[in-house]
Amino acid sequence: MNREMLMLVEAISREKNVERDVVFGAVEAALAQATKKLYSGDVDIRVAVDRDSGSYETFRRWLVVPDDAGLQNPDAEEMLMDARERIADVEEGEYIEEAVESVPIGRIGAMAAKQVILQKIRDAEREMLLNDFMSRGDKIFVGTVKRMDKGDIIVESGRVEGRLRRSEMIPKENLRSGDRVRAMIMEVDLTLRGAPIILSRSAPEFMMELFRQEVPEIEQGLLEIKSCARDPGSRAKIAVLSHDKRVDPIGTCVGVRGTRVNAVTNELAGERVDIVLWSEDPAQFVIGALAPANVTSIVVDEERHAMDVVVDEENLAIAIGRGGQNVRLASELTGWKINIMDAAESAQKHAEESDSIHKLFMEKLDVDQEIADILFAEGFTSLEEIAYVPIQEMLEIEAFDEDTVNELRARAKDVLLTMEIAREESVEEVSQDLRDLEGLTPEIIAKLAESGVQSRDDLADLAVDELTEITGQSEDEAKALIMKAREHWFAGQQS
Repeated sequence: MNREMLMLVEAISREKNVERDVVFGAVEAALAQATKKLYSGDVDIRVAVDRDSGSYETFRRWLVVPDDAGLQNPDAEEMLMDARERIADVEEGEYIEEAVESVPIGRIGAMAAKQVILQKIRDAEREMLLNDFMSRGDKIFVGTVKRMDKGDIIVESGRVEGRLRRSEMIPKENLRSGDRVRAMIMEVDLTLRGAPIILSRSAPEFMMELFRQEVPEIEQGLLEIKSCARDPGSRAKIAVLSHDKRVDPIGTCVGVRGTRVNAVTNELAGERVDIVLWSEDPAQFVIGALAPANVTSIVVDEERHAMDVVVDEENLAIAIGRGGQNVRLASELTGWKINIMDAAESAQKHAEESDSIHKLFMEKLDVDQEIADILFAEGFTSLEEIAYVPIQEMLEIEAFDEDTVNELRARAKDVLLTMEIAREESVEEVSQDLRDLEGLTPEIIAKLAESGVQSRDDLADLAVDELTEITGQSEDEAKALIMKAREHWFAGQQS
């Protein structure tokens, strides 16, 4: 039998062109699987085959686990204190083994042994092919559509397969069996049978990689793609930066008569691409990202990470784009929330903010309209600025003497202290069930408390726009938080 085993190993090794150790591992797995069937529980069996003689030994083994962990599988685990009664120096994570009777190869059954061995061989071949493919460092998978699998497309490149999920395809793109396909390699999932390489044609990274292949200056380091935003199959924006003043980033990416950008567009089912000049100045970057619309003025709100962009009537529709596409892509590209408005809306918003600031100063600092006007004209928009900006800045205001400046700063500090005490008191009234809600930070809890939201039910009753107004979160974040707050309602219905 031992001689037959060695002959079998040699034959499979030559036929499948795999290492003898891989085949021996498959034989050991087959013998271990057959031995486990002799036991009623979920035991752990190890078989060791001598590579020279073909003889083999079989062991039942137990994993040593900490005493406080408990036994998850008593048939294959042993607690440390019990294990040390058998082996004094054994440690957690090690195995205790006990020799058991080996199952003769003849009792496995030729078919069962062959199936296990061949499956192990296939797995080993697949892993070798995959490792060889990935070692090439390709970022784009080039292959042929082989078949459909539950809505996904299986793409074959040589003997390696990739999976292009329906959600990662370009909308309205009709791929058929035999079509040539290029897609971005997003990840490798070895748990997936058959096609472990996950692909995407809709990811922004795919467009960026296509430009890298079409524009040699990017590979040479003369140009850099900083970001990309896509509406797959329709429109996209990429931001580029030149590291060489002699190289025009936009013209270089467009190419002579548009050859380079057209090559990318043709690969992506006609997707139009706006190439934007990246800038360290966020406002300048946003202005470029909103092209082809012309921007009249822009106001940056660092705290909210948002910008109010003013355009004239003629450019309003262009700036927003069909279905809000242009402003949405510009926002994704730059990472800033962009609010598009015309001159009238901007003037109205400015007037409302001015009135609000004037009212704040007059009420909280107990000053008249004239003092409030001066503070606003000098650029003060909050009590914190009045209380804590360097005193020299306020002393430079011609209309104020030193006594007036000191009095205004003292009043502002007193008001802020009073407000902070009131805020702490309101936070103390917030219920524990709201404090314990996942996703709430102390800052958000404070903002909710200021607005009278003191319990989980109060939060659950809010509309999304109400919560964004209170906390300054995005709509998606606010929606997720409200749904989290409502979970206990549905849990109660189910029970």
